[in-house]
Amino acid sequence: MTDLASTQPSALDQFPDRDPEETAEWGASLAAVTQAAGPHRASYLMRRTLERAEGTGLALPPLLESDYINTIPTAAEPAFPGDEAMERRITAWNRWNAAAMVTRGSKDGLGGHIATFASAAWLYETGFQHFFRGKEADGSGDQLYIQGHASPGIYARAFLDGRLTEQHLDRFRREAGGEGLPSYPHPRRMPSLWEFPTVSMGLGPISAIYQARFNRYLAARGVKDTANSHVWAFLGDGEMDEPESTAALALAGREGLDNLTFVINCNLQRLDGPVRANFKIVQELEAQFRAAGWNVVKSLWGSAWDELFTRDASGALARRLREVPDAQFQTYATRDAAYIREHFFGADPALAELAKTLSDAKLAECFHTSRAGHEPRKVYAAYRAAMEHKGAPTVVLAQTVKGYTLGPTFESRNANHQMKKLTGKEFRAMRDLLELPIPDSKLDDALVPYVHPGQDSPEVRYLQERRAALGGPAPARKVHAVALPEPSAKPFEALAKGSGTQEIATTMAFVRLVKDLMRDKETGHRWVPIVPDEARTFGMESLFPTAGIYSPLGQTYDPVDRDQLLYYKEAKNGQILNEGITEAGSMADFTAAATSYATHGEPMIPFYIFYSMFGWQRTADQMWALGDQLGRGFLIGATAGRTTMTGEGLQHADGHSHLIASTNPAALSYDPAFAYEVGVIVRDGLRRMYGPQAEDVFYYLTVYNETKVQPPMPRRDGVEEGIVKGLYRFNEAEAPAADAPRIQLLASGTAIHWVLEAQKLLADDWGVAADVWSATSWSELRRDALSCDAAQLNGEDRVPYVTRALAGAPGPVLAVSDWMRAVPDQISQWVEQDWYSLGTDGFGLSDTRDAARRHFGVDVPSIVVNALARLAKQGSVKATAPKEAAQRYGL
Repeated sequence: MTDLASTQPSALDQFPDRDPEETAEWGASLAAVTQAAGPHRASYLMRRTLERAEGTGLALPPLLESDYINTIPTAAEPAFPGDEAMERRITAWNRWNAAAMVTRGSKDGLGGHIATFASAAWLYETGFQHFFRGKEADGSGDQLYIQGHASPGIYARAFLDGRLTEQHLDRFRREAGGEGLPSYPHPRRMPSLWEFPTVSMGLGPISAIYQARFNRYLAARGVKDTANSHVWAFLGDGEMDEPESTAALALAGREGLDNLTFVINCNLQRLDGPVRANFKIVQELEAQFRAAGWNVVKSLWGSAWDELFTRDASGALARRLREVPDAQFQTYATRDAAYIREHFFGADPALAELAKTLSDAKLAECFHTSRAGHEPRKVYAAYRAAMEHKGAPTVVLAQTVKGYTLGPTFESRNANHQMKKLTGKEFRAMRDLLELPIPDSKLDDALVPYVHPGQDSPEVRYLQERRAALGGPAPARKVHAVALPEPSAKPFEALAKGSGTQEIATTMAFVRLVKDLMRDKETGHRWVPIVPDEARTFGMESLFPTAGIYSPLGQTYDPVDRDQLLYYKEAKNGQILNEGITEAGSMADFTAAATSYATHGEPMIPFYIFYSMFGWQRTADQMWALGDQLGRGFLIGATAGRTTMTGEGLQHADGHSHLIASTNPAALSYDPAFAYEVGVIVRDGLRRMYGPQAEDVFYYLTVYNETKVQPPMPRRDGVEEGIVKGLYRFNEAEAPAADAPRIQLLASGTAIHWVLEAQKLLADDWGVAADVWSATSWSELRRDALSCDAAQLNGEDRVPYVTRALAGAPGPVLAVSDWMRAVPDQISQWVEQDWYSLGTDGFGLSDTRDAARRHFGVDVPSIVVNALARLAKQGSVKATAPKEAAQRYGL
């Protein structure tokens, strides 16, 4: 016999064995079972022992995989609380109308997806009938992240419920002119129905995790009781390959988010073929989620399999199911009984004997359609287990057939994601399968009809009664208009005074402003500071001891810097969300906070401060989804600009985020030069996003780490308006002579300081008068100009603000920024003067600021030479002036 300690070196060898004789007896018992009953029996006993140990709380690593069978045995399934026959009829109507809607739209080339909802219909219907709480329930109701490709089924159910009409369904994917249905869940396009945009795959899972966490954050801080809100995320098994899908699993497990359930529709297919052709995606996902601390409920096999499992005395069936790769199982789902007998059951003598007792019809049922995800009782059992589990989030791995009920040309076919319509023959077969009372006379092959049992039908009354009991329609988005009072003017006035002789960066100016605003008695608690583990880089450590860092556990340790004034303080009611090194997680946090005004009826004011380079470049897709979800708040790109990050180099030097940000219609992007501009912009943002006429926009501000003396705000008319609109004259030149050549210098952000130095050199060395303008937002100037162009086409006499601001200004215009030239060039066509720009096109590099600016040709001498070149072209200065200046300044 072999004892347990004699196989090979083990980590356990480091610990003394207090009873080697007992250890040897355990090893001998294992060897004896293996020899007498076989390795499968020995394996079974070991797994049962480990499961029992895990259940009693012994400190053992958890099992990461279980057999490829249902977690909940049939005998342990709870009684189904609904009218199953009624719910089957409701689901049948939804299946039909979803398929009809997409098929009708495909005649005009609009397309749509049918197979996803066909596989997931019961996963949704069971939730709608028995679990999903509506917005009229206590608290905020549940948050539903619907799989994007399943949207036709959700529209079909809303049609049955009376929330949509046939006219709505016929405008699926026809949004121009209004009243259309968006292709996928888009709150901005349909804010009464959709709450979360999910079709950019991978963003739904991470957003759902951080939404569940934000719900806990609101409760911990006393903002709102969210105990009755549950987050449900419906996902595809192929979607789980996206890195964002699994990026935050450990966070959910670590913080015990039992207010969260993932439902993964495991139809084993992604868009072009099997998810794991040579492996098993369910087993892989189970191991991932268990390792991350999740509760896993596998709901795989339908009731037709029950008989097979009860006859499998040796466990051969479970072993065979586990070893067959997914692609082969998909093949079984499309082949006849003879093929299944030979290739599945023929692999094991015990299974071959089992197959002899089964009819061809039974085999076909099991392998073609009998999946737990298609049976309401099994889905209900899985969801109830998820809701009853405490201390950890739950993932339900539900196995289905992609294209279920759509016929053999759809079911389990690799191409079904791209199949957009059913033929008349296929609709007739579907009608017969679903037992729908639709006569042949109404089945027009050219235009299949929508069907509805009637508003007073038993099905509709049942559906509406169930939804009323659960708190109203779902999914739904409901906004409670809550305007926040304006904060005290004092913090803004402090910035308007300037910094005196002290040099501070605009990053610090912003942090000081927010720190003061967080003290406001009315609105201070609504600020949500979010940072991805760079708080000290941005000077935010002063917030640690006062606001605290949110942690559901509080602070269970004595911090190493406890004796310092600005020590690292975690608290259960902490206000700061310090997310670690995850921009994606931070953006998901921001989105949850930025939409709390709708999700929970509690407007929060998030500001997410990040390395500028790692914002739009890394998470622009989430920012697009933020705009879709109608989020409000402040994104702060700190350490901005291509040349301000001394020594950091190519992947830290941001000279292009404003160009990316300009593509987002919901983003109001600003590049303030001075502290007082920061104050004016933030104040305007609070008014526009949280005032009585709140707008569905968010603000993007870039701030710099370059310390400068911050001047006071000029006290003249039009300055604040110009800051908000994007341009104002900061410093008008004092002409060296009455006939001095003139030029207009426009600059944003830190470039204003180079331009001011260039203004002096131009006057002192070359007799040129240069007016200096602060361009706080190139993109807002462009947005206004585009709006004016559109108005002019309709006969309105509107002139763009930038055109009016620069009207009559003498000389050419030279625009300078720490961004690539395409950023300021956005407005060139609306400037009447000759236009030229300087910028930092190309990759960043490591060096001193002066050397980097010389490299990109945006330093003070370069500005002077280019200004003279513009003037020489117009004949305002001698033609040799640019060359002479280049020689003088060593260019």
